[in-house]
Amino acid sequence: MGTTVFERHPPSAAAIAHSLEGARQSVFWLDDLPAREARDRLTGQSRADLVIVGAGYAGLWTALRAKHRDPGLRVIVLEARTAGWAASGRNGGFCDASLTHGRDNGLSRWPDEIDLLDALGLENLDGMGEDIARHGIDAEWERVGALGVATEPHQVAWLDEWAQDAAARGDEHVRRLSEAEVRASVSSPTYLGAVWEQRSTALVHPGKLAAGLARAVEEAGVQIFENSPVHAIDDDGTGVQVVTTHGRVATRQVVLATNVFPSLLKRNRLMTVPVYDYVLMTEPLTDEQLAAIGWRDRQGISDLANQFHYYRLSSDNRILFGGYDAVYHYGRRVRAQYERRDETFERLASHLLTTFPALEGVRFSHKWAGAIDTSTRFCAYFGTARKGRVAYAAGFTGLGVAATRFAADTMLDLLSGERTERTELEMVRSRPLPFPPEPAAAIGINATRWSLDRADHEGGRRNVLLKTLDALGLGFDS
Repeated sequence: MGTTVFERHPPSAAAIAHSLEGARQSVFWLDDLPAREARDRLTGQSRADLVIVGAGYAGLWTALRAKHRDPGLRVIVLEARTAGWAASGRNGGFCDASLTHGRDNGLSRWPDEIDLLDALGLENLDGMGEDIARHGIDAEWERVGALGVATEPHQVAWLDEWAQDAAARGDEHVRRLSEAEVRASVSSPTYLGAVWEQRSTALVHPGKLAAGLARAVEEAGVQIFENSPVHAIDDDGTGVQVVTTHGRVATRQVVLATNVFPSLLKRNRLMTVPVYDYVLMTEPLTDEQLAAIGWRDRQGISDLANQFHYYRLSSDNRILFGGYDAVYHYGRRVRAQYERRDETFERLASHLLTTFPALEGVRFSHKWAGAIDTSTRFCAYFGTARKGRVAYAAGFTGLGVAATRFAADTMLDLLSGERTERTELEMVRSRPLPFPPEPAAAIGINATRWSLDRADHEGGRRNVLLKTLDALGLGFDS
């Protein structure tokens, strides 16, 4: 088996240890928010036209879009902990236009719809930026695009195919950068070339986006109740009763925006698995450090490996560096203890210092992790239950920052009972295959992870397992 650039050029153990010394096990984006008082807990009996379970991006966008459609609608949002505390507050802040986890994944599943899906994704990203501006949300929105960088020789051909496909479709916003051009833009000795998608990605501050959305929906008249976990959804004649620990709400309609957490609908219990993703954040770079690596265009960056890294600059010039390890724990459990994984943080620190050797001596201020709601088709699925009174979306698989806004509109369309361009999509009408129960889930997921790592070490060549998954429509590449 071969080696990757990160194994061929590792920094010293002392440099890795120095970089992590003093790093807090805490989410930078949430620490960066001003303190606020907790919102009320739901108690007693309430009534609403629409109840939304979950105050992450999907839930908050649904509340905002619902009030945009009908300002008189009585909307309540119920959150088990605090608004934006989970995936919405701890992701990398990449807002990708793709609704299908990349064009290749969408093309393999919905070839007849992919051009429409791409167009809807860009329209949604444009709308997201407009909504952020309209509601005065200080989310540090930067429409800077993203670089896909090749770090291994076999990946260079993939760049050429990517650029050629974009050119054939007349997309003038996709640029192929040579080794010299990409290193002139961002100075890393690991880069062999890149594709710059110039309009399909924006960057945001995840915590400020969640906090700003929560403020905007409250200003629109929505009530958000925190520390109000929902335990059941009971039918109630022509409506639904949403039951929490200390109260209940009688409502006409419900949206489930519970992301990675176990679904309140039995039919969806096997549709996603939680896969843990890990992130480091540096201290702000000095002017000298920033000059040493360039990065004047401030693009988001990811590499082309199966086990890939993603990284970006914050507004105060910290580097967020995450990805590579994606860890599944037996039993589909979401637990705080899984967020502490020293071997992964050390590996990420090593890989950042290999990517940017000029930053030797840099310190990490924060390290954290979060669970991604992974589906077998690697993008969201949608549906309704309880005679059309309940709508849901889940399974975003790590690319939901922008796609949750599209999901909000889609769920509201489904609740309306009207046929729209969104509800007629095969992507919306179809369901992915469920994951098997344990122990088959753990065996299959971990065998796939091993196979993806092996492919990265063998020139991208996929083994029998990966080829079989590809043939079944279950394959994945980054």
